[in-house]
Amino acid sequence: MSEEKVTPSNFIRTIIDEHNANGRFGGKVQLRFPPEPNGYLHIGHAKSICLNFGLAADYNGACNLRFDDTNPVKEENEYVEAIKRDIRWLGFDWGEREFYASDYFETLYAYAVKLIKKGLAYVDDLSAEEIRAYRGTLKEPGKNSPYRDRSVEENLDLFERMRKGEFADGEKVLRAKIDMSAPNINMRDPVMYRILHAHHHRTGNTWCIYPMYDWAHGQSDSIEGITHSLCTLEFEDHRPLYDWFLDQLEIHKPQQIEFARLNLTYTLMSKRKLLKLVKEGIVNGWDDPRMPTIAGMRRRGVSPAALRNFSESVGVAKSNSVVDVAQFEFAIRDDLNKTAARAMAVLNPVKLIIENYPEGKTEWLEADNNPEDPSAGKRTIPFGRELFIEATDFMIDPPKKYFRLAPGKEVRLKHAYYVTCSRYETNEAGDVTVIYATYDPATRGGWSDDGRKVKGTLHWLDVRHARDAEVRLYDHLFTTPAPDEARDDEAFYAIINKDSLRVLKDVKVETVLAESAPGTRFQFLRHGYFCADSEDHSPEHPVFNRTVSLKDTWAKKKKK
Repeated sequence: MSEEKVTPSNFIRTIIDEHNANGRFGGKVQLRFPPEPNGYLHIGHAKSICLNFGLAADYNGACNLRFDDTNPVKEENEYVEAIKRDIRWLGFDWGEREFYASDYFETLYAYAVKLIKKGLAYVDDLSAEEIRAYRGTLKEPGKNSPYRDRSVEENLDLFERMRKGEFADGEKVLRAKIDMSAPNINMRDPVMYRILHAHHHRTGNTWCIYPMYDWAHGQSDSIEGITHSLCTLEFEDHRPLYDWFLDQLEIHKPQQIEFARLNLTYTLMSKRKLLKLVKEGIVNGWDDPRMPTIAGMRRRGVSPAALRNFSESVGVAKSNSVVDVAQFEFAIRDDLNKTAARAMAVLNPVKLIIENYPEGKTEWLEADNNPEDPSAGKRTIPFGRELFIEATDFMIDPPKKYFRLAPGKEVRLKHAYYVTCSRYETNEAGDVTVIYATYDPATRGGWSDDGRKVKGTLHWLDVRHARDAEVRLYDHLFTTPAPDEARDDEAFYAIINKDSLRVLKDVKVETVLAESAPGTRFQFLRHGYFCADSEDHSPEHPVFNRTVSLKDTWAKKKKK
């Protein structure tokens, strides 16, 4: 009998449980994931997706997908489709509940008119710079705009003319009339609408005024009947404004709840800076495997299960903290160790000739596809007189505790035989070009019955059956644990890891690797976890991306 999964509690669940107990929303749980389509989603968004859709499922509720498409200057349909693709890949489905803030533009406009009629909103002619200056500081109150006391009739007329396109961008805005001396700066007459003569990816040129996020967000939640509006901590100071708008409009009022965003070492979370990387060609697009985007991680070989498990492991907190990227890499390894098939690849090949093995003979040896999963079965691999091994697995004059191949030393070839190095050849530069060895026929399968101990085990490939491949070794894109802290371009460029990508062209791989489907994940024995590239891989030109090493080698680098 399988054990029932225990869902860890957190403060958000406690709030929902209290609301269900007191009947605030009639026992209903309706959530939403509200991305702005101005870039690709990253790992921080993945946490929010898992949280919102996961809670909806656990409480037999629903989660809407609502695009915050209120800024036509930065938003594109490409991003809309990418976001939908990422959410589905993570394993979640919003069904028929796909919405857009632009669906509500007419309703939001009507709500704004309602506030004007109540004397709670006005059209302001101050420039953006003047509004900032009038706003005051954390220590000093703001001051009223000279246009704050316009009559309701004048404000209605000007707001309608703003909609009709009679004014230029930035010439006027609509502001809420609250309190310019409020301790919370967000309550100091925030802007509700600005003029933008720009083409919208859904509404075209129908509108030339667009709602600000703080105005559109809460009202969109209300229109959709959202019960719990989950936001990251930077919106905590915006909650009084969220509530104020809903109270003045006297419409359904969701509960905004803030939680800590995901911060990961060596990982950039700013969409603006990620866009900079893409536009300046520092990376090869949004799905570059070095990017923290969901698309980049998918192409790198991270599985949806690993991302979901990691999101659950970091939990939901009320205060910001930084998670070590090693924790994420552990989640990736933990998943791939159970699911990825094993295979052999030689990244830096040198030829090994077994002198006492019959010429022209091929043996087919048995190997486990995944020792962690017996149901994965076995495969046969060819073995012959001439093999490829790693050049780094041989040393002419090794140190004492060296367990790989060296003159006179015996090692085990994985799944095959014990071999002993008899001699080697070098070129004029002193590089080893060929290694010669003898094998022990009594050790077939890589085991000896006579009890002798062999500590070194090498992976290998039969020369006649090995396939050529390209391997891309990815590392962290930044050299500092906190890349988001780079304040200017000079600091930003200085922390980019110049060795974040190394491409190996002369790699040898098993046939099963070469003929795998794009996106297939493997463990290359002794090297790490790799994925057949989703864009460039083919049987004629196999290309593999390193997903993660077998161990946390980056942690060792940090200690040096």
